[in-house]
Amino acid sequence: MNHFRLLIKSSILILSLFSVLVLSCDKNQSQIPNVYVDIYIDLTDPLYSDLQVPGNFVYITGGVNGIILYRSSSDEFNAFERTCPYDPDCGKVTVDESSYTAIDTVCCGSEFSLLMDGTVTKGPSQFPLKSYQCSYDLNSNILHITN
Repeated sequence: MNHFRLLIKSSILILSLFSVLVLSCDKNQSQIPNVYVDIYIDLTDPLYSDLQVPGNFVYITGGVNGIILYRSSSDEFNAFERTCPYDPDCGKVTVDESSYTAIDTVCCGSEFSLLMDGTVTKGPSQFPLKSYQCSYDLNSNILHITN
């Protein structure tokens, strides 16, 4: 009978620890919803002429609240979700062109560096901007953005 009680107490302890771990994991992840992203951009299109030069960006439709598409070098692009990870129901970041910083000016004031892969540089956000994968075909001048 004592073995049975010990087994029950051990099981309860293990379940309690597992529950704490699962709940704490949720707090360590941004709550931005996952949405399907599969976008092809023809960089010869005049809409994207700003992207001909590294260091420039454009806003495009897609993701949850839009995407910031940033050309970091001649053959590399970064795509960042515009939803602020601090409060996905409220904030939407915009780019300060003088500092290459994405800023949530509406809700929390968090700032994110486009030069450092969306890393938080200021504010209460604990998470970087959500990023999407970019594949660039130099021959066709087509950029593929996906998750």
